[in-house]
Amino acid sequence: MNERLRGALAQQRISVAELAQKIDTDAKTVQRWITTGRQPHARNQRAAAAALGVSAAYLWPDSTHHDSYASTGARSELVATYPDRASVPQAVWRTLLDHAEQQIDVLVFSGTFLAQSNPRLPAMLIRRAAAGAQVRLCFGDPDSAAVALRGEEEGIGAALGAKIGASLSYFTDLARSPGCEVRLHGCAVYASIFRYDSDAMINPHIWGSPASANPLLHIRDLGEDSMFHKYTESFEKVWDQSKPWGLA
Repeated sequence: MNERLRGALAQQRISVAELAQKIDTDAKTVQRWITTGRQPHARNQRAAAAALGVSAAYLWPDSTHHDSYASTGARSELVATYPDRASVPQAVWRTLLDHAEQQIDVLVFSGTFLAQSNPRLPAMLIRRAAAGAQVRLCFGDPDSAAVALRGEEEGIGAALGAKIGASLSYFTDLARSPGCEVRLHGCAVYASIFRYDSDAMINPHIWGSPASANPLLHIRDLGEDSMFHKYTESFEKVWDQSKPWGLA
């Protein structure tokens, strides 16, 4: 299964048939590239990558057809950008979650969209933990000064604390499940972080604007100096200062 190709189609909201039409090939052939991992010829690799806005080396990293330009593109840590978090297709979130094998980390203030957009999310996270992944969710502490300030900045005041309480109510069982932990932070968080193994969705916070209306960056781990490591290190610092929730 070529998950990168399937994910790129979902991110760009392009169907298999539409991609096939764009690159002048058969839809069944494109479907085989996805389901069997079969590598297309160099021309089709370049055409498909151009249509999806990524590099051929990213879609087919084991291919021998990449030229130096494509190899440079493969090293790009920015996978996709979205004008706002609400524009990210649900299929992208599900794909990242379904294929996370080692680490799932979430850092938010309220994160109300998480369970509201996918009521099965807590059970899905518990299953990923049972399969061996470490699941860590970090929400804002409703009683903290940081949450009060963020509520004022968004223009919703104390409602932010209420939103956090509503979000936490979905994760009571998860907090008691092996391999899962929920904590509360009181930090001035400048971006929501959603980490799935070597991929991360970064949702910067803009003053006076809710996170759902702010841009989102899909990045991947390219080593020690990458954006991925800067954001995941930030998560660890917040996590270390946070307090456990839901264990009583």
